Amino acid sequence: MPSGGSSQRAWRVAAAFAAIYAIWGSTYLAIRVAIETLPPFLMAGVRFLIAGTVLHLLGRLRGDAAPKAAHIAPSILLGALFFLVGNGGVVWAEQRVPSGLAALMVAVTPLWTTLFEWRGGGRAPSPWTGVGLVAGLAGVGMLVAPGELAPGRAALGGAVDVAGAAACMLSSLGWSFASVLSGGLRLPRSPAIASSLQMLAGGVLLVAAGLATGEGAHVAAHGFSLRSGLALGYLVVFGSLVAFTAFTWLLRVTSPSRVATCAYVNPVVAVFLGWALAGERLTPRVLVAAAVIIGAVVLIISTRRRGDEKGRGGEPEPTASPLPSGRPAA
Repeated sequence: MPSGGSSQRAWRVAAAFAAIYAIWGSTYLAIRVAIETLPPFLMAGVRFLIAGTVLHLLGRLRGDAAPKAAHIAPSILLGALFFLVGNGGVVWAEQRVPSGLAALMVAVTPLWTTLFEWRGGGRAPSPWTGVGLVAGLAGVGMLVAPGELAPGRAALGGAVDVAGAAACMLSSLGWSFASVLSGGLRLPRSPAIASSLQMLAGGVLLVAAGLATGEGAHVAAHGFSLRSGLALGYLVVFGSLVAFTAFTWLLRVTSPSRVATCAYVNPVVAVFLGWALAGERLTPRVLVAAAVIIGAVVLIISTRRRGDEKGRGGEPEPTASPLPSGRPAA
């Protein structure tokens, strides 16, 4: 029989997985609610400035080493890719596309990550990975093809808005490129300190983007709804702090391949919540596209996992990567 300690650990692992599955899946809907009355880039910038500050202070109080000057430039670069492009693209896109569709379109992030790793000198994709890549692109193609998909924010006669879809793809590309690039950059050893620097850099850049695009003219406290304010608070506390803490802990106690399963659970949660709470309509084409995309991501991640196990002679070891490579931090 399992000991009390192992049983308690199992419950902690289960709770941490539930956090990254449910919370990160719900952030797409929370973003949609937040930007109902809050300017998109400024909202995202404030979110990551607050979260980055809290995370940095917690890391330092825990005894993590202070960052060095050499860590600043890489952190700014990754902050721009992860948060300005990665998260900012999703936030901007959700003005134009439903939250569930945004989640599905960025779910192909492992596809781009695989291609970037290959082009950077990594292992060539296996035939099954190739099938997953083609299927993932086909699923996205089904979403953006002309024809009725969903009402509301989906424009162009019911089809997915082209600009919104392009922003989601840019978000996915930026996050994937940063995930691959980060392995060769000099960053703090502490995941909390490394991620906090990137959040702070991304927050500053997002605020700058908001001011540059004229969002400052729309900042008026009387125009902000309580609903949007609560959504922003949820994104800061749960999306950026609670789920992130669960994620980094899981990387230390289980394999990255298991943690990467959030890449195909999160879109399912996002689509369901968009349908259940925001009235985002689910048509047969959306459901088929969702199945194709999620199936492709499962195939890519599982194939890469088997390749890692074969290459290393066993289960890949947990890494200290400070940010998830499986999906943009929505």
